[in-house]
Order: sequence, then structure tokens, then C-alpha cells
Amino acid sequence: MAIVVGYVIAISAAIIAYQLSKSKSKKRKNIVWGIALMLLISPSLSFSIGLTYAALVRSGWAGLIMWYLFPILFIIGLILLLVGIFKKKEIETS
Repeated sequence: MAIVVGYVIAISAAIIAYQLSKSKSKKRKNIVWGIALMLLISPSLSFSIGLTYAALVRSGWAGLIMWYLFPILFIIGLILLLVGIFKKKEIETS
């Protein structure tokens, strides 16, 4: 049951992030997706993938894969957030 909850949280966070970033600038999209990935998607998805993998191979130690997945996803979200914060505003030339 906990596995399903993690996947539901990750999917609903992705849907909410999509709704918040729809028809926004690239800078705003990077900020929204960076925050969503760092705070909601990364922990819940790594937890669910770790438990799923541990159940498939029938070893509790295999669930420690979440210790590798979480920092990778968190750093990707941090990079997205920093790109969104420090990106210069695009000037349209006509």
C-alpha cells in the first residue's frame, strides 16, 4: 500500500506542476518544476521505486537503491531551480 501512495504523490505532484507551469515563461517553468521535483517528486518516487525493487528481488537490502535515486533526482531539481532563478529574461527582437 505504501508503494502506491508514493506513486500517487509523485504523479499528482507532476500534474500540479504541469498545471502551474502551463502557458508560463521558460524561466517560470524551470522554477516550478525544480521545486516540485525537489520537494514532492524526488522523495516519493525514490521511496516507491526502492520498495518496488526490494519486493521484486525479495531482499530488504535492495531497497537501499532509494539512497542513490533520491540525491540524483534532488540534484536535477536543484539544477532546474537554479537555472530558472539565474536565467536572464529573454528580449524579443523584431
